[in-house]
Amino acid sequence: MLLAAVGVNHQTAPLDVRERLAFSAEGLKDALRTLRDTLLAHRTGVPGGEGAVEAAILSTCNRTEIYCAADNDPREALVHWLAESRALSEGDLYEHSYRLVQDGTVRHAFRVASGLDSMVLGEPQILGQMKDAVRAASDTGTLGSTLGQMFQRTFAVAKEVRSTTEIGAHSVSMAAASVKLAETVFENLADCRILFIGAGEMIELVATHFSSRRPRHMAIANRTLERGARLAQQFGAEAMRLADVPQRLAEFDVVVTSTASTLPLIGLGAAERMVKQRRHKPVVMVDLAVPRDIEAEVAKLPDVYLYSVDDLTQLVRTNTEKRQAAVEQAEAIIETRVQGFLQWMDNREQVPLILQLQEQSRQWQGAELERARKLLARGESPDLVMDMLARNLSQKFLHNAFAAMHHTDPAHREQVTRAVQRLFLTPHRGSTGCGGDSNNS
Repeated sequence: MLLAAVGVNHQTAPLDVRERLAFSAEGLKDALRTLRDTLLAHRTGVPGGEGAVEAAILSTCNRTEIYCAADNDPREALVHWLAESRALSEGDLYEHSYRLVQDGTVRHAFRVASGLDSMVLGEPQILGQMKDAVRAASDTGTLGSTLGQMFQRTFAVAKEVRSTTEIGAHSVSMAAASVKLAETVFENLADCRILFIGAGEMIELVATHFSSRRPRHMAIANRTLERGARLAQQFGAEAMRLADVPQRLAEFDVVVTSTASTLPLIGLGAAERMVKQRRHKPVVMVDLAVPRDIEAEVAKLPDVYLYSVDDLTQLVRTNTEKRQAAVEQAEAIIETRVQGFLQWMDNREQVPLILQLQEQSRQWQGAELERARKLLARGESPDLVMDMLARNLSQKFLHNAFAAMHHTDPAHREQVTRAVQRLFLTPHRGSTGCGGDSNNS
């Protein structure tokens, strides 16, 4: 099987492209089923059967990636499906995507899970997101044994990297960067009122960082009031209905959003009313969602400081020099583990041939034993029967080797001869002949 990956991330594609390629958590399983059916329909020359196509989709604010295992190279079909399903031209997708195969796929997965490919070097959140993606693929039935094994090793590598290197040290998370941005506008966050929109893991992280500054008031707005209330209680914050946000927006000095909404929650009109009501008092808005929760045009309004996930890049890429040694150590670990997984795949590819050889051997043994039993039943000498049994089995095993040496093209005869020597001649201690080379092969 071939392993392949097609994807875009914060390094290869701008935010507007990543927005269009994002998958919601609710729609992920349907997308996986459609993808599998599409890939199966596009197979050519591959016998039918279950497990011929495996797929998983990882979609976060910074990346959308499809991992696939198939009998034929699936990258072209993956690009076509992704572009068509997200209403993006294939040309644009080719321009902004990476298309990896075999060891490139494995290496990329290991690097992503270890935090080496993240906007925040070493950030741990991506590992949980990848585990969620694998769980969705498993629940949908698109994971399969090859991808399943790759992701098991991916998680093990990520654990090894995080436990044996300092890759996560000195990192600035997206949550911490949000606080730093707010502090560039407001000298003292203790005087500020903070609104968080959403109640997921990212908002919980951001609220944790902001709460350490002891702001004057915090509120959490969520589509499901009960879930928002649970998180609000954790931070001593007010719980709000999402529907009340437009009317109360002007009350807050800092607004941080991170939801799974496919449409903006704060439009230009609501933001304009907010600016008027605040009488031009500045407001910091941090939009951590992909697709965006706040319309991009809001950034043009006076006294509004709007930041998207791409705007946080410079802040989260600090301390690179301090982490370089850890990166090199992590890359070395990953490279070793990539080679180990490829060897596993190589060995796995030989299993059908091994089974065929074992079956052929059983058939020959059965046929010769049956012949020997008949001769013994007729009263033939046991010694002669055993001698014939051994001779016939040896001839069967050696027949194809003799035929290959006799009929091979002269240009390849030496290569065949060496192969036969390695396969059939047992090296003796102290041997200096060709057979002895097999000890070093």
